[in-house]
Amino acid sequence: MSQVIKRAAVLGSGVMGSGIAAHLANIGIPTIMLDIVPRELTKAEESKGLTLEDKAVRNRLSFMSKQALLKQKPSPITSKKSLDLIEIGNMEDDIGKLAEVDWIIEVVVENLAIKKKVFAQVDEYRKAGTIVSSNTSGISVEAMIEDCSEDMRKHFLGTHFFNPPRYLKLLEIIPTKYTDPEVVAFMKQFSENALGKGVVEAKDTPNFVANRIGTYGLQVTVQEMLKAGLSIGEVDSITGPLIGRPKSATFRTLDVVGLDTFIHVAKNVYDQVDGDEKRVFEIPAFMQEMNEKGWIGAKAKQGFYQKQKGKDGSVILQLNPETMEYEERKKLKTAAVEMAKQQKGTRRKLKALISGQGDKASDFLWNILKSTLIYSADLLGEIADDITQIDNAMKWGFGWEIGPFETWDAIGLRESVERMKKEGANVPEWIEKLLADGHETFYREQNGNVFYYDKGEYKLVAFNKKEINIRRLKDTKGVIKKNTGASLLDIGDGVALIEFTSPNNSIGLDVIQMMNQAIEEVEKNYEGLVIGNQGKNFCVGANLALMLMEAQDDNFFELDMVVRQFQNMTMNIKYAEKPVVSAPFNMALGGGAEITLPAASVQASQEAYIGLVEVGVGLIPGGGGTKELYLKMLRDMPEGVNFDFMQMANTVFERVAMAKVSTSAAEARENGFLNKHDGISVNPDHLLHDAKQRVLALARSGYQAPQREKIPVVGDAGYAAMLLGAKNLQLSGYASEHDLKIAEKLAYVLSGGRIKEGTLIDEQVMLDLEREAFLSLIGEPKTQMRMQHMLLKGKPLRN
Repeated sequence: MSQVIKRAAVLGSGVMGSGIAAHLANIGIPTIMLDIVPRELTKAEESKGLTLEDKAVRNRLSFMSKQALLKQKPSPITSKKSLDLIEIGNMEDDIGKLAEVDWIIEVVVENLAIKKKVFAQVDEYRKAGTIVSSNTSGISVEAMIEDCSEDMRKHFLGTHFFNPPRYLKLLEIIPTKYTDPEVVAFMKQFSENALGKGVVEAKDTPNFVANRIGTYGLQVTVQEMLKAGLSIGEVDSITGPLIGRPKSATFRTLDVVGLDTFIHVAKNVYDQVDGDEKRVFEIPAFMQEMNEKGWIGAKAKQGFYQKQKGKDGSVILQLNPETMEYEERKKLKTAAVEMAKQQKGTRRKLKALISGQGDKASDFLWNILKSTLIYSADLLGEIADDITQIDNAMKWGFGWEIGPFETWDAIGLRESVERMKKEGANVPEWIEKLLADGHETFYREQNGNVFYYDKGEYKLVAFNKKEINIRRLKDTKGVIKKNTGASLLDIGDGVALIEFTSPNNSIGLDVIQMMNQAIEEVEKNYEGLVIGNQGKNFCVGANLALMLMEAQDDNFFELDMVVRQFQNMTMNIKYAEKPVVSAPFNMALGGGAEITLPAASVQASQEAYIGLVEVGVGLIPGGGGTKELYLKMLRDMPEGVNFDFMQMANTVFERVAMAKVSTSAAEARENGFLNKHDGISVNPDHLLHDAKQRVLALARSGYQAPQREKIPVVGDAGYAAMLLGAKNLQLSGYASEHDLKIAEKLAYVLSGGRIKEGTLIDEQVMLDLEREAFLSLIGEPKTQMRMQHMLLKGKPLRN
């Protein structure tokens, strides 16, 4: 179909509505956000002499919601510029503007009568063919529009975003019996490619997929906790990362979500189901009491946990459900827990955890898993058509590392089913048939393809063509070459990829060696190279522990050699004969930024947090980062504009000295780490594909390596100006004596040494200055203390 979404409207400007508007604006879609007209004046409005007819009053709700986007944490916007794309208005004066948009999203209060009234208005003003959707979290989508026109019913569906929309990947799409299949297909494609979402097609049932299973699992966990006599802290200590769930585990998650919100979602199912299922969704008495007292979580500063001031600073206390008083937080330590911690990977940890029958933690987790897995299997066909939809919903919406059916495979399908049946559980017939037919798993992998069990046969999991999966690629094609720190592999179409495999993707001599070998291989046999991976972070910098150890042993000859090799590597990236494209995502810090800056081009994930953070450990960038940031910002200046080198140097000095890290790729562009020619991928699963396409575009356009360049520097005058700024910070109490020493070294590097302002120097001169400054600082006891503190505590030391 020839559908396109160039403009959108969001009806309702609450936290969810404004969050969706922000997400649309982040990706460049102009959006009008409308809310109801207030019926009373505020005291502030009265004092200004305003009336209910003034536009400022009539648009108050949407205006305040737009302003609140600047204060929310984590930020819903990728850049303050996103706000320019959000127009505000109200549902009375601006309803006619719905005729100008291509997609209308309803995000009003969860009340069917109100939603039907809103959609009657929408039907009156929308133009034919405009897609309309509801962000309801559980009300029947079909019931909302049964009285609307045929064209609106054809173009209507549910689009359930998860909060916060910028960060959570899941988007549940819920068609009705009226929805045109082409509209569904378009919205799936648009949501993946433009919105960057993971799409699950859900049935029009209470709470759809993720909230239905997620709420059930949380309720079962609470009920099992009360039966087992465990504490809130003990449960959270074993229901988080240990089993492949988020750090917030169970009760911290409920505190973040808000107990009032959770109760509302649970009640939505409770009111629409019967029997044993209804009993599970009944809220325990102590949680009802918490809700009545207003102990609803983080927004009330009190919930399952409460932060209190103690003798040695703040402490976090847990609620005792029996006494309703707060007490010291506990962790559950058992033999099964300790055994699981020794295992590598979530699947092995889970298997170890549930195998210790008679162990308190093992029995508790088994009872939760048993109920949740059977419930998920019972709902197949009712809430979603296949197991992949259910697994993906839980991974993308609730942050589970593996979904329910993947979990079942991990713990052993046949043996776990036998144990469930021995304990009197009713296992769904379709699983009994699967096992009777001789199958052992829900999923199979073969020749890089993944198959899932569905109605008696295994079907191919269809991945988006833009998704490159490194693990599957290695299984089918292997690697070109590898060492302990990195691998080089072929990602097709004449493009190679270097993947860091070192701990935390840190840069050591092995990574440096493989990078140089990769460039050499690519120059002979490939069109270009992508620097990327699919770890937790792109790269958090050089191997800090190794550098500290060498410094403490006074091995400065070795350190000098390592820094020289690092610098040579970044220069190889920059001057490679074939295009090198860096694909940073999540943390790209220190050395991670230094291998990004010199690349021929950058394709960054929207969630790329890039910064030169070496000052935090008492150092300055040593691999060419200062030089490359300065040059990148100079090159990005518009042609014909007189450069203010002093201002440019001061800007770079401030970014490095303050260890400024971007909070998005858009902000990285504003900070100079990306330029106007670099790309941003909204969908993280498409990042490597997009980087590969960028390599091919450069290759096809006749890419030529850049020529060595001379750098204009600010010399003595700039050095003095930068140093003055640093000294003022020290005098104001914002910088220590050691901070000043670091700033002095940084200023000296950026100024090019004690030379005349405007002098052109070779970039090797600046690299030498960087290396000398780096080596002198790493020998400082206070720098070594900062490095040690970062390694032990994971946060910077101010000394």
